[in-house]
Amino acid sequence: MTVEPLVLIVSGLLLLVIGVIAGIIARAIIVEKGFDKAQAQANKIVEDAIKTAEQNKKQTLLETKQEIHNLRSELDKEIKERKQEVTNQENKLIQREKTLDNRAQNLDRRESNIDRKEETIEQKKQAVEDKNSKLERLIEEQNEKLESIAGYTTEEARKQIFTRVEEDMEKEIAQFIKDEEEKAKLEADRRAREILTQAMQKYAQDVTGEGTVSVVNLPNDDMKGRIIGREGRNIRTLEALTGVDLIIDDTPEAVVLSGFDPIRREIAKRSLEALVKDGRIHPGRIEEVVERMREEVDRFIRDKGEEAVFEVGIGKVHPDLVKLLGRLHFRSSYGQNVLQHAIECAYLAGKLAVELGEDEILARRAALLHDIGKAVDHEVEGSHVDIGEQVASRYKEPEAVLDAIRSHHGDSESTTVIAGLVAAADALSAARPGARSESLDNYIKRLESLEELSSKHEGVEQAYAIQAGREVRVLVQPDKVDDTLAHKLARDIKADIEEQLSYPGTIKVTVVRETRAQDIAK
Repeated sequence: MTVEPLVLIVSGLLLLVIGVIAGIIARAIIVEKGFDKAQAQANKIVEDAIKTAEQNKKQTLLETKQEIHNLRSELDKEIKERKQEVTNQENKLIQREKTLDNRAQNLDRRESNIDRKEETIEQKKQAVEDKNSKLERLIEEQNEKLESIAGYTTEEARKQIFTRVEEDMEKEIAQFIKDEEEKAKLEADRRAREILTQAMQKYAQDVTGEGTVSVVNLPNDDMKGRIIGREGRNIRTLEALTGVDLIIDDTPEAVVLSGFDPIRREIAKRSLEALVKDGRIHPGRIEEVVERMREEVDRFIRDKGEEAVFEVGIGKVHPDLVKLLGRLHFRSSYGQNVLQHAIECAYLAGKLAVELGEDEILARRAALLHDIGKAVDHEVEGSHVDIGEQVASRYKEPEAVLDAIRSHHGDSESTTVIAGLVAAADALSAARPGARSESLDNYIKRLESLEELSSKHEGVEQAYAIQAGREVRVLVQPDKVDDTLAHKLARDIKADIEEQLSYPGTIKVTVVRETRAQDIAK
């Protein structure tokens, strides 16, 4: 039982080994056949490749030979061209050498000519020097003869000639100045007259004067005692509250109020008028009325400023400037109301600006504010020009307005046309007949100064101040001042007046030269 399975197993293993060996032999046979076939294909491919390589080699050799041939052809052509270019350059160089040779020959000829000319010039120069020396000797001899004949030395003769030339030149210069001034004056006067006439025709303002004191009319003289009060308590209270002096004298039915501040004087005047009308006058009532009038005057000042701004039509203005404008209503200059003067200047400056094509609104604004410093010049140190510039600058006014305030009295040069127009309007407003008043002493003193200043010039016979000091007539001696020098004299007098005198407006200088011949028939 046990031998048979073993035999079976061994038989199976033998069969398996035999099968494997048979498979390996079969596979070897198959592989050998495939290898032979592959080797045959490979040999064929190699043969084909060798044939193709031979063909490509032949083709490449042919192409290379053709390219070498082409390169040789191009090289031969380029060599021929280079040879031709070299030949051309050689020909040009030969030609240039010939030209240079010709130029060198010409230069040699020119040098020889220049040498000959230099010799000739030297000879002529020597001849001229000889002639000059002879001429100098002749001039010296002639000068000696002239000095012996005339009795003058050369220096004296030179001084005399210079003196005569100076006199002649002075006359010629004066004549030239006269002619040019006449031309300029004719044109300037004509144009200025047109502009000013048009501006003044379009605006006319009544002249109003302002006093430095206020007068309160009373219904009767008995009211004076009530104003004074028992032991003067009423008048002392009123003066203490208002800061104004009450002058009660023999003037019938009137009380005079005197004070440095015009606004305080106005408050005192209104308070006294209200007290007189009410009839109740005692310290308590006075205090109440003065406080009420102070508020009323404050509103009045603001209203006046707003009216001025609205009347002139300059647009928006800072409220503080409006109030300062209103204060100008109580300020006077040479008897002229300053607010009315500012409004008038604004209108005139606006009209002038229109004629010249400038900004009318800006010109009016600058003219209205040009005297704004006078509203507080009695409270702040400094001139009204400096104060006004500071105030306008604080409220951001345009540069043209600041320039107008700065220069309207000539303290500084104006830099804008608007400032010049404001100065002209200021002079027109102040110089109109009756616009300003001045004391008799100042008036006489100004006339005397004008006449004295004009009479001190050489050749002046008499001088007269006329037209309330707006013009000075100067009569000259005709034998000492001719027509030409008369114009120079007028300019000198004008310069002295501008430098030494202070005056409103302008002063005209007229020099009169007249020669009269008289005889008497018998």
